[in-house]
Amino acid sequence: MTNSTNPTNSYTVPSVSIATAHTGASSKANELGMRTMQERAYAKRGEQYLLIKSPPASGKSRALMFIALDKLHNQDLQQAIVVVPERSIGGSFADEPLSKFGFYWDWQVAPQWNLCNAPGIDEPRVAKTKVEAVRAFLNSPDKILVCTHATFRFAVEELGIEAFDNRLIAIDEFHHVSANPDNKLGGQLSAFISRDKVHLVAMTGSYFRGDSEAVLAPAEESRFETVTYTYYEQLNGYRWLKSLDIGYFFYTGKYVDAVAKVLDPVLKTIVHIPHPAARESLKDKEREVNEIMSALGDWQGVDPATGFHLIKAKDGRTLKVADLVDDSDASRRSKVLNALKDPMQKNNRDNVDVIIALGMAKEGFDWIWCEHALTIGYRSSLTEIVQIIGRATRDAEGKERSRFTNLIAEPMADQAAVAEAVNDMLKAISASLLMEQVLAPRYEFTPKDTGPKEGFIYNGGEGYQSGGTNLGVNETTGQYHVEINGLTTPQSTEATRICKEDLNEVVTSFLQDKTVLERGLFDKENTLPEELTQLRMGKIVRERYPDLSDVDQEAIRQHAIAAMNITQQAKLMLAQTDSSESGALQGSTSLLEGVRKFVNVRELDIDLIDRINPFEAAYAVLAKAMDEKSLRQVQASIAAKKVSIPESEARDLAMRALQFKNERGRLPDINSADVWEKRMAEGVVAFARYRAQAKAAQGESANG
Repeated sequence: MTNSTNPTNSYTVPSVSIATAHTGASSKANELGMRTMQERAYAKRGEQYLLIKSPPASGKSRALMFIALDKLHNQDLQQAIVVVPERSIGGSFADEPLSKFGFYWDWQVAPQWNLCNAPGIDEPRVAKTKVEAVRAFLNSPDKILVCTHATFRFAVEELGIEAFDNRLIAIDEFHHVSANPDNKLGGQLSAFISRDKVHLVAMTGSYFRGDSEAVLAPAEESRFETVTYTYYEQLNGYRWLKSLDIGYFFYTGKYVDAVAKVLDPVLKTIVHIPHPAARESLKDKEREVNEIMSALGDWQGVDPATGFHLIKAKDGRTLKVADLVDDSDASRRSKVLNALKDPMQKNNRDNVDVIIALGMAKEGFDWIWCEHALTIGYRSSLTEIVQIIGRATRDAEGKERSRFTNLIAEPMADQAAVAEAVNDMLKAISASLLMEQVLAPRYEFTPKDTGPKEGFIYNGGEGYQSGGTNLGVNETTGQYHVEINGLTTPQSTEATRICKEDLNEVVTSFLQDKTVLERGLFDKENTLPEELTQLRMGKIVRERYPDLSDVDQEAIRQHAIAAMNITQQAKLMLAQTDSSESGALQGSTSLLEGVRKFVNVRELDIDLIDRINPFEAAYAVLAKAMDEKSLRQVQASIAAKKVSIPESEARDLAMRALQFKNERGRLPDINSADVWEKRMAEGVVAFARYRAQAKAAQGESANG
């Protein structure tokens, strides 16, 4: 968002602003009617286990149709079962005349086999009938069934995994699955993989979860062939949408008093109000909806055909507002939902102006005209943030700019629940940093002087420089090739794949770590960058990929830190450049230009990357956005949590000290002027103390 004059008692954080190339490549189809991502996925249609990681609106549903039809017609699979998280998403898999666009077959689902349209909800007391429907489908000659995650879970429990042999199971919104043993769907998928008699296609726009749980166990994930289509590729290839702004808006008082400052009635907007249990909620959702509508203008009544509220705005226009919060009248709610899902209105920009929702209109909700996703209260899941942003990133004629705004209560000096406010603040910064990674181009890092790569233009067209600093850009894919001194090269095929495809998942785990955020943002004076970049990230990588070798784990750690720091330092450098030229931070400038500037002017090596505080830019933004009193409260709350070196960190420091000794022939000196060397030495002392305590405890136990 642009950094305009701040409203009273509120602060705007211009976190991310991305300008796209709007090449139109995302919407261009080949002779089979496939767009870029769909063609990429279809090329791997013969894989038994396929994972498609692609952003909202990139065409995952149709990609699945192409793949499923080939498996049914050419790969001798008996049936295809499409599993979606909620009934409203089932509409994405309705009949499609694919042959009309050049494909070999049409996608057709018999009405009785789209269980998302069947009456009743997915609870055990009514799920029996849907389980029986699944049983009937498995015994029928028909080919395609669509159901919810819940129905599928109940069916597997009732019928057993062997009932699904020789079938394709396609899981939409795959991030709902978890490797946690308590996740039933995740456990069932593990059983399917162990039995190895089905084909699986998993699709998600955000291959990570808000609770830091892994989606799949590493051994199972390695069985999947991955198709990755990045947010950067998707947005860059749009025809109409030219820029996306992501910002955080901190307010004091009641959010309904601040909402008018960020709710622009000219923009097509989805407003997500806070959950009733959330700190920002007024505990009266009907009142909240009414006050939001009052901020838009004067209420004129309800359209009898659609159930939309009619609001006369200050500019004289009549706004149509869909209320998805009020569930007191089932018939009215059904009327509103039907009006929103009416296929005849999909391309009608004037069908509705504002949608106000609570738990709906998130993943899978397709309103191409949405220009502004306004979310009140921080969401507990980074996945949910990514999905909500996806509501505003559909490409539509004449829609050149879109934005996501998160309205969050600012910590106040007299606020009792400061700790909760601090937690929200940290999560907001985490989401902002994550989106910078998701929206940045993909990087490929190699050690110094490994040579140019085909298809890349180096150093702004000046060519590859032997012994120099080299940055290559593939203008077709938007990929960057960066050479770094001292970079560890992954040894195994799996580690190489992770470094090329899954760095965002590693970075996400890092950014979700509250200790990392607290120490990196608010305890910079007492936290060495290496404690975060080496120790904490090293621990995260080891826990995420326990079966990889030490060399591969270190390679992944270095690649992840490099990707995150290049993005953050590029943003900081760009902000400083713009400030010196114009006297103010320019929120509308492209982060990508900052990447070019940063990489071109620095001699990169792994020591430099490890020494950079990865949250420096985020801290600067937060400091600009909050007044001194509030920031002191945040820092005081975090300072209260400080502890001495824990045993696990002391062990990691001791291991780094051993590596230091192998490289330099001596142990780190606790009196060294180098703060990182001193910290390693302190870790050695602390670890020795822990070992002495453990031996003493064993001695007492033996004597006892």
